[in-house]
Amino acid sequence: MQYEHLEVNADGAIAWVTLNRPERLNALNPRMIAELGAFFGGLRASSPVRVVILRGAGRAFCAGLDLKEFQSEGASKKSVGEMLEFQRKVRDIMIAMRRCPQPVISIVNGSASGGGFALALASDIRLATADARMNASFIRLGLSGCDVGVSYFLPRMVGASVAAELMLTGRFLDAQRALALGLLSRIGTPEELEAEAAALAGEMLRATPLGLQLTKDALGIAIDANSLEAVIALEDRNQVLCTQGEDFGEGVAAFLEKRAPRYQTP
Repeated sequence: MQYEHLEVNADGAIAWVTLNRPERLNALNPRMIAELGAFFGGLRASSPVRVVILRGAGRAFCAGLDLKEFQSEGASKKSVGEMLEFQRKVRDIMIAMRRCPQPVISIVNGSASGGGFALALASDIRLATADARMNASFIRLGLSGCDVGVSYFLPRMVGASVAAELMLTGRFLDAQRALALGLLSRIGTPEELEAEAAALAGEMLRATPLGLQLTKDALGIAIDANSLEAVIALEDRNQVLCTQGEDFGEGVAAFLEKRAPRYQTP
């Protein structure tokens, strides 16, 4: 896809993806929704990209749905079927982010509301600036507070009580409280967070490609697993799979020799 509202820059096996509608606080319009769906939906285990870093241009991460553009396109006249089709295009982004084998690191600066909050929650790791403010704004717009995966992610990350507080009111969550709740890994300046994201990605690339992919996969499954035994069975399978092929031996050798690994698998 030829991107209009995304900037995608490759740095080796790291893809820096920037939401690029700063004049609209990177709000989601149909074109950006399609571009995000195409990017994350197109990631495969065989892709040269192994880690994704997602950020927003300007003074916001993503202010959610672009309501002005949405209304100007006659949203109130759309049929139930048309609205459901649009809804699914948005939610498919979050599903693709969770299903793609690549870990996703989000740098949240400024506002992350509604769909922007969902993008942050669908990421594997969240870093944020001190002025970051996140909320499930849907309920303030005449909608249910449960939308595009937020009601799945949020209780699992911060607990049922805090999730209910935020989703029933649409209240903003500031960076310091989000850090205390474990929703964020770090707060810093944009420059510090870009350096931290790059460092995290670099450390991830020291894992074998298969090991990194299976770790993300197993973490997602473990959240919903119904028993310890089910999780351990998955871990056992993944560990045995990772021992097959030349990458495992190279990973062990690189660790013992204290050097960067040179994997055969792209």
